Formats: sequence, C-alpha cells, structure tokens
Amino acid sequence: MDKIDFKCLLSEVVLTYSRSSGKGGQNVNKVSTKAELAFNIDSSACLDEEQKKIISEKLYRRINEEGFIKLQSSEARSQLGNKELVLKKFKTLIEKSLKKPVKRIATSKPLQATESRLTQKRRTSEIKKLRQKKSD
Repeated sequence: MDKIDFKCLLSEVVLTYSRSSGKGGQNVNKVSTKAELAFNIDSSACLDEEQKKIISEKLYRRINEEGFIKLQSSEARSQLGNKELVLKKFKTLIEKSLKKPVKRIATSKPLQATESRLTQKRRTSEIKKLRQKKSD
C-alpha cells in the first residue's frame, strides 16, 4: 500500500477551537483552548479509493452521518498543545486503520511440553492416591 502524505491530509483538515472544560482555572472561562478536528474522508484528494474504503470500514463507528471523522482534545492548557494532541491522534488513527495485520503462522506444540504435562499429571495422581484411605 502507498505511503500517505500527511502534509496533504493536514491541509484538508478543519480545525476549530472552543472553550474547554478542563484544567486552567479561571483562564478556561476566557480562552478557547479545546481543539476540534474534522476530516471528510469522501472528499479527500490525498487518499485513493482503496484507502478511503479501508478507512471507512475500519473507522465506521467514528464517522458521523455527513461522512466526517471528528476528534477533539482539551487535555492541555494551551490551544497549541491541544492542536498538537488532536493532530497526533488523527495521524495515529489513520496509520492504524491502514496498517495491514500481520498474518499469524501456526506452530505445533513441542513434544517435550506434552511429555512434561503428562508426567506432572501422573505425579499429582500418585500423590492423591497416597492420601486415600485403604479399605481391606
């Protein structure tokens, strides 16, 4: 799969700022520090059709009715900090959704593991037999 040009993707991202409810004391009431990101998958010129399809399938829970992925961050006290955090979230989300899963290679159980399990079972059985009362 082709590498994604994140500079191109970031040019299509819409960032808005609003008042946050997080840390900051009285500053929270005055300054718009919460960063909100919106990205429309269908109208993106940076992604090809296959990438759009994969992202839409894997992130269908995060996509609203209009086809936008919306993310927000209000963890940091500054607008710049929240902007960086929300962009980092967006980048990791896109990277994760386009990453192909590694195919698992089936392996067989080692013979020694089976033998040691059976010998342990025999030992436990002998111990339990010794605990029983003998009836004549």
